[in-house]
Amino acid sequence: MAIKNWKQFLTPYEQAVEELKVKLKSIRKEYRRKNEYSPVEFVTGRVKEVSSILEKANKFNIPLDRLQYEMEDIAGLRIMCQFVDDIQKVAELLRQRRDMQILYEKDYVTHVKPSGYRSYHIIIKYPVNMAEGQKEILAEFQIRTLAMNFWATTEHSLNYKYKHQIPREIKEKLKNAADAAFNLDEEMLEIKDEIKDAQKLFEVKSEVISNITNNILTLISLGKTVEASRYHMLLNKLIEEGDIWEFNNLLSLTRKEIDKYKD
Repeated sequence: MAIKNWKQFLTPYEQAVEELKVKLKSIRKEYRRKNEYSPVEFVTGRVKEVSSILEKANKFNIPLDRLQYEMEDIAGLRIMCQFVDDIQKVAELLRQRRDMQILYEKDYVTHVKPSGYRSYHIIIKYPVNMAEGQKEILAEFQIRTLAMNFWATTEHSLNYKYKHQIPREIKEKLKNAADAAFNLDEEMLEIKDEIKDAQKLFEVKSEVISNITNNILTLISLGKTVEASRYHMLLNKLIEEGDIWEFNNLLSLTRKEIDKYKD
């Protein structure tokens, strides 16, 4: 049976992707508000193109009137993580949710595909509230590191180019690249605490610089351009060679300067 109106058929999937992207991005925001490290680095999502749906349906002999029950990745979300151990943390966050039902999971991180593909997949059933009522759709989460995603995107492009018949020598190079990418992930995991500390320091420094800049603008608005210019020169000097203690000290000085003219 043909689908007469693809736009209508795909509408709940499009809505699901947008809703899930917002919900997953809010996880990162929640961690950041608490000044904690987030296992979610960023989230992307897409709805399969009609041509891809038809190609997959033909490949796996899925009748068109069974697409909504048998094709699990019409709606797809990718959750990117910085480190390998974040993948299971994200999976656990999804397991704890009550707004979706997990049908099953596929661990291609531990059980690597022969091609070298690594990713953690979770298939869910998700309720979408449409104008005519609630509709449940299937969706797939792919949780992976940035290195895994780079490799998977490259493999996907080559499969498209060679119509899933990648030459043997390129397959071998791809497999070697996958192993190298995973070795990089494991090495990065060994210095995870150092990386997190560096990122945290950068965030703190950025916030302090932003506050100093706002204070300089406040001084300008108060007509204290000479003072503002002096602090601006000090800030530029610190940006080149200052440490966090010096930035905090400059922030304190600009606050005291503003307090002098508030009355």
